[in-house]
Amino acid sequence: MLELLSWLGTLTFAATGALVGVQRRFDLLGVLVLAAVTAIGGGSIRDVIVGILPPTSLQNEPLLWGIALSGLVVFYLHRFLRAEGRLIYGLDTLGLAVFASLGAERGLSGGLGMWGTVFAGAVSGVGGGVLRDLLTGQVPGILYRNGDLYASAAAAGALVVFWSYPFSPEWAVVAGLVTTLALRLGSRALGLKLPVPRHPGGV
Repeated sequence: MLELLSWLGTLTFAATGALVGVQRRFDLLGVLVLAAVTAIGGGSIRDVIVGILPPTSLQNEPLLWGIALSGLVVFYLHRFLRAEGRLIYGLDTLGLAVFASLGAERGLSGGLGMWGTVFAGAVSGVGGGVLRDLLTGQVPGILYRNGDLYASAAAAGALVVFWSYPFSPEWAVVAGLVTTLALRLGSRALGLKLPVPRHPGGV
């Protein structure tokens, strides 16, 4: 199940990166690079934190081919897609949930404690999106996101994985995934957000 989730999360993030590249009118190489960075960026950072070198995704040739294929499909078929913004949001949410849970599981397998596990899960979930935003000239959404929960949803999902892992590792990953999905989608539906300064620049 973990391998299937890893493929699902990776290819989902690859598609979001490629879609953003198409929106920004990147050329074919740019779209493929953005797909790859978004797909494996967070997981690679997580592996470095846990002490796995080289990162597992860079050793998985079939997965890398899958990322390239996802980028190509999006590049050539994007004109047939409708409501790209909603599609990006949906795929990004799914990828966030999958990688937050898998990142937490990898952190636990590497012997990390609670906060290390939460950090590994959160970084795994949001790292690729941060790199994607930086490469497209945007301020990373985790720094200012309004209207929903993002990094905090990933951190909460990772925490659920940590607490439920002793009972059943596989079901802990599922529980963390569902938690992240519920928090992000629920916060969007309810308009929830983290507080921001009332008077920016004030004393």
